[in-house]
Formats: sequence, C-alpha cells, structure tokens
Amino acid sequence: MRDQKNQAAKEAKREEKRIEEEPAQLAGEQARRETDLAREQGIQKEQAGKEAKRKEKRIEEEPAQLAREQARRETDLAREQAIQKEQAGKEAKRKEKRIEEEPAQLAREQARRQTDLAREQAIAEDQEARRRKAKNQPPE
Repeated sequence: MRDQKNQAAKEAKREEKRIEEEPAQLAGEQARRETDLAREQGIQKEQAGKEAKRKEKRIEEEPAQLAREQARRETDLAREQAIQKEQAGKEAKRKEKRIEEEPAQLAREQARRQTDLAREQAIAEDQEARRRKAKNQPPE
C-alpha cells in the first residue's frame, strides 16, 4: 500500500512538474516556429530579390539579344542567297556547255547511225550473195 502511495505521490509530482514546465515548453515551441517563419520569409525575400535582378538583367539584355538574332537571320539569308546565286551560275554554265556540245553530239549520233546502217547493208548484201551462191551451186 505504501508503494501505491509513493507511486501516486511520484505521479502527482511529475504531473505538477509537467504543468509548471508546459508554459515554458509552449513558449519555446512558439519561438522556434517564429524563428522558422522568419528564416522562410528571409529566404523568400532573397529569392524574390534574385528573381528581380534576373528579370532586370533580361530586360537590359533583350535589345542586344534581338539585334544578335536579327544579324544572324540576315547572315543566314545572305548565305542562302549566295548559295542560290552560285547554283544558278553553275546551272547556266551546264546549259551553255550542253548547247555548245549539242551539234557535235548530233553529228556523232548521225555518224553512228550511218555506220550501223552501212554495217546492216553489208550484212544483208553478204547474206544475199551467199544465198545466190548456194542457189547456183548444184548439190553435191
């Protein structure tokens, strides 16, 4: 029974101590929350400042960036036009060369056709001569 009384007394003492310490504990937790909140607000303020500086820098650099892009587009366009002009020049030279070579090509084709015709005529005449010879010779 005495143990129960001692136990109850210890329990009451602990409860009393907890009740006494509770306001200090709550105040500590409140202070910790306020510190955390202040830290978060500081971080947010710092990030907002950095973002504002980045935005300001972007605004300052925008005209130069646009000028660089415009210059790049103009350079690309000039390059494309030079390529097209060069290709048109090459095509004109090829066409001119074709026109210059056309009579010679036609003459070669005409000569080839005449040679082929003469060959075919010679073959036909040879065949005709053999046929006549075979007709005129008596069978053996």
